[in-house]
Parts: sequence; C-alpha cells; structure tokens
Amino acid sequence: MSFLWRNYTRIGFCADRLIVAGYRRGLRPALSGEHIVAVDARGATATKAPAPHWQAAADALPDAIRQANARKTDVTVILSNQFVRYALLPANPALKTEEEWLAFARHRLTAVHGNAVADWALRSSPATPRGPRVVGAVDKALVASMRARIEDAGASLVSVQPFLIAAFNRTRETCSPSCWLVVAEAGRLTLALIQQGVLHAIRSRRVDHRWQAMLPEILEREGALLALGEPCTQAVVYTHEQLDSSAHATIQLSAQSYQNLTLAWG
Repeated sequence: MSFLWRNYTRIGFCADRLIVAGYRRGLRPALSGEHIVAVDARGATATKAPAPHWQAAADALPDAIRQANARKTDVTVILSNQFVRYALLPANPALKTEEEWLAFARHRLTAVHGNAVADWALRSSPATPRGPRVVGAVDKALVASMRARIEDAGASLVSVQPFLIAAFNRTRETCSPSCWLVVAEAGRLTLALIQQGVLHAIRSRRVDHRWQAMLPEILEREGALLALGEPCTQAVVYTHEQLDSSAHATIQLSAQSYQNLTLAWG
C-alpha cells in the first residue's frame, strides 16, 4: 500500500493522559476521531522500585491504540515538554555535521546535568539559517518503552516529537518576527522567545490554574531575567487541544525567517 494512503495516528503523550487522534491519509488527510485516555500515574509507584514518571502513560499505550482501532497504523507521538530537556547552541561554523553538533550538545548538557546525560537520546535542528541550534533530550528508556508498547498493540512508531517543536512548526508562518510562543500544559508553561525571527531563549516553569491571568506578569519577569532591551509585547498561546486545528490565541501584552524544525526521534 502506498504510504500516501495509509491511515495514521497521533498521540499526545502526557503523564496524566493520552490524547489519541486518528487520521485518514490521502491527498487531504482528515481527522477520523479523537479521544482522551486518563492515566493514573499513582499506579507506577506500586512496585518495590520507583518507576519512571512516564511509565504509567507508556503502559497505557496499547489499550489506547486498541480503543481507537488504530492497529496497523503509523503512530506519531507528541511528547509533553515535561519529558524533554531543551538547550540552544550558538551558531558555530566549525561544526559541520550532525554528529559534531550532537557531541558538542552532549558535552554542554553534561556540564549542567552530569552523568545522567549518558542515558538521554539527543536530537538537534537549526531554527534559522544563521541562528542558534535547538537541542532536545529525552530518556532513551522512554523512547524504547513507547516503541515496544505501540508495537505490542500492532501499530508502528514512526516519530516522537516534542510538543514545543510541534507547536513551533504549526505557528511559525503566522507568528510575528518577535513574540513569545507559550506552550500551555497542565501545571506547566514552556516559553520560547523569538526576536527578529531568531529563537532567542527557551524557558520552562510550573504554574497553577491562574496562569492565564498572570501571563503578562510571567512574561515580563522572564524578559527581565533575560535582560531584554525592549519588552516583547506579543504572545502566541498553544495547547494540545489545538494540534488538530489551525487555531491558536494571539495576545497583545501591553530577520530572518524561521524554518521548519526537525527535532524528532524515530
């Protein structure tokens, strides 16, 4: 069967839920169904040794795929930012290959996080032609566990993409050259600052249910920490629920063109 005509499934992978969306592939892919599977993360601590905080969600994947009748489909996982560590590496003409960039990224991350980096799978991607390079790191065991569970259900894992990167790619053509990209999840905001088309910073912070009312204050504080000469006054807010639509909220708070990011584990 031609890849063009195979159905595929996208799963938003969060600690407390899986968001499963099925698509009929073709010249005009169409959403065929969507449902949410609640995950009880407390069950992951029932064994003697504490389980990784992603284990309960990974264990729920086979049932979620069966409930969605998604056997024999290609699966793309959109991974919660909770499970991803990000870094920005400055442009460096001395680094020519992906292997050189990853070695440099691993060295930089090890200086911050220590020996734990040995257990992380790293990917990198340029964000602009002459701007910094984006690095994402996830637990190797997480990717392996997702692959095994998805294959147990009769499907195939073809890509694992961080939520921040998916949101960036979906909004990049409509964002202004300078703005905050605010990726909202339960209890967490991931903030990407874009200045004159260049990705300038990636920040993450925990929040409560009041985050929408407090967003201007949050961004003002982050701008102060980054010592911005002029405050960035526009924010684009994106959530998991908006992955299946072109919608996102643009908030007015008081140049190079970016390119598609290809930060994914396959």
